[in-house]
Amino acid sequence: MPAALPPPPRHRGPSDPSDPSDPSPPRAAGPRRRLLRAGLAAAVLSAGAGPLRAAVRRGGGPDDGDAPFRLQAAPLVLLGEVHDNAALHRRRAEAVQRALEAGWRPAVAMEVFDRERQADIERARRERPGDADHLIAQAGGRGWDWPLLRPLIALVLAQGLPLLGANLSAGAARRVAREGAAAVFDADERAALGLDRAPPPGWQAAQQAEIEHGHCGLLPAAALPGMVRAQAARDAVMAQVLLQALARPPAGAAPGAVLLLAGNGHVRRDLGVPVWLPPSVRAWSVGYVEAPGNWPAEAFDARVEGTPAERADPCEGLRQPAPAR
Repeated sequence: MPAALPPPPRHRGPSDPSDPSDPSPPRAAGPRRRLLRAGLAAAVLSAGAGPLRAAVRRGGGPDDGDAPFRLQAAPLVLLGEVHDNAALHRRRAEAVQRALEAGWRPAVAMEVFDRERQADIERARRERPGDADHLIAQAGGRGWDWPLLRPLIALVLAQGLPLLGANLSAGAARRVAREGAAAVFDADERAALGLDRAPPPGWQAAQQAEIEHGHCGLLPAAALPGMVRAQAARDAVMAQVLLQALARPPAGAAPGAVLLLAGNGHVRRDLGVPVWLPPSVRAWSVGYVEAPGNWPAEAFDARVEGTPAERADPCEGLRQPAPAR
């Protein structure tokens, strides 16, 4: 049986509402912070033998309780987060623990680790097996709320599950924003990622609107197309990491079981990682969101709602002029 989750941190360190891999200035947290290939079986997140009943509902509906649930058949599952909401982090970690208790052994991909740091992840695990703090120190970046992420990372390590860096580095994302995808990926890489093809109709405008809203409407219009390019590159890279793990299961993972842990914007079916998956691959996406929210029904297959975290007005920081250098 998986090791029990440690208690949540009593005191949380300063929370940076920005996404460290975003090439833009810090963006708003909470409700405003919604930014963010072969045929496989559909991902089904279920309670007992039927569809999800207690924890979350199909069709993007809210949760109606916090009953234990397990992953009955899960080639690809995407669980979202509000980066600075401790209660939602806890509920998601407990859901994963219950699924592990039911025998699930996925490869675990995380937004908070860059794919470029995979060698550091593996080295840290060899040096100090099971030591989440050492792994975070060796392979984690700045800006993430690591005390909230640590319990789930520790659970993954305790179970000997593969841990995969899923994100594009901040430096690479900035280059994509400024210069385009060709500045970071060659032609073959762009084709493999799907970045050489036009996105679905309406995706560009919807993604741009989300980014603009996430930055409180304070971004210059000229910056938005580059930020959309960077967001597309990040989601496409995450999709590729998941597909590679499905095709070639890493040691310690069961075949056909991959979990992505990322911000709610990345797990959105209509805008995020699922857009960059082949049509033959169904991903089951669960948003862990703050209530009340204004999420479209097509954003998630299901969602778990929680109380908003206490935070200062995230837009206020964006209104402040940058300090002189």
